[in-house]
Amino acid sequence: MRATIIILSLFTLASCTEGGVGDLSSFGDEASTIADTSNREYYPNDELIVAAKLQFSSKNYGKANSLFKKAVDLAPNDPQALLGYAATSDMLRRFDQADMAYRRLQPVIGNRIEFHNNYGYSQLLRGNLQVARRHFLIAYEQDPSNAYAANNLELLRNSSNYQRRSRGDLRGI
Repeated sequence: MRATIIILSLFTLASCTEGGVGDLSSFGDEASTIADTSNREYYPNDELIVAAKLQFSSKNYGKANSLFKKAVDLAPNDPQALLGYAATSDMLRRFDQADMAYRRLQPVIGNRIEFHNNYGYSQLLRGNLQVARRHFLIAYEQDPSNAYAANNLELLRNSSNYQRRSRGDLRGI
């Protein structure tokens, strides 16, 4: 009796769908329409870049980094993907990855203000203040009205006002 009820309920469910018993979905449409497409090779628009920028602006640097990395893998010479990947790698203190992205980015976009601002900020994060200053000045000379270039120079000026101490100097505190 139990087997008969199971067979009848399966037959009833199969008659509700177009594809039969194997094509059931909890969303009311065919299972093939909700198939996982995360391994697509072609992205028809900038959905990865848009999602990565959103994560970056929310300070989710790890998520943004993985999305920018995926975008770089799909389009190795995309300037937005390379710049975003370099910036998120900087924020995660993965300077090896950032350097690789900057090396690939400079031949693509040349000596644009975006490159010098970002690369200078990367050097600032590393504590290379003289290299950072050189790149910030190049960016500022290209466009003195650019707010990012002016802010980066002010950030550099504020960073150089603090003394650098070794780690052992704070033991007595």
